Amino acid sequence: MNLPKIKILDEKNKTLRKISKDVTFPLTDKEKQDIKDMIKYLTMSQIDEEREKYDLRAGMGLAYIQIGIPKRIFVIVEELDDGSFKNYVVINPKIVSQSEELIYVGEGEGCLSINREVEGIVPRCARITIKAFNEEGEEYQIRVREDIAIAFQHEIDHLNGILFTDRIDKNNPYKNRENMREI
Repeated sequence: MNLPKIKILDEKNKTLRKISKDVTFPLTDKEKQDIKDMIKYLTMSQIDEEREKYDLRAGMGLAYIQIGIPKRIFVIVEELDDGSFKNYVVINPKIVSQSEELIYVGEGEGCLSINREVEGIVPRCARITIKAFNEEGEEYQIRVREDIAIAFQHEIDHLNGILFTDRIDKNNPYKNRENMREI
């Protein structure tokens, strides 16, 4: 496999703070190709040999804004137990419901745009339901839980100009940890 030619913006780039705009349909050929490239990049980053060959950091989600385009699109690539991958293409998402239960990633959240260690926890809803559109412009609804729910919330934050580090309490990075479930 050849690594797609996409450039992921670093957290210092002010573009990441822009609020992304809704996408209109039909998608352009470039938008469709960008989505394919993002999926391929994320898939390769989760395969040990490819990650080592191209010196990649493993990632499971990527928002369009992270490649410099402020449109409400993100993709998530989930590696399944059998070694295959499930792809989510999410366009113009809206959260329609969320659980009261809060969870956090025990080893901390990461981001392909943040190339440093970050201490602290990010409170996230354990389950969310969103409405969104696929590449063909068809609306769908999906309920996600646990690590995929965290990934969806992380990417939706990107669409709103928010980085996960913004959600960590600067004075008390592990604040209220006892009120949440670690995953």
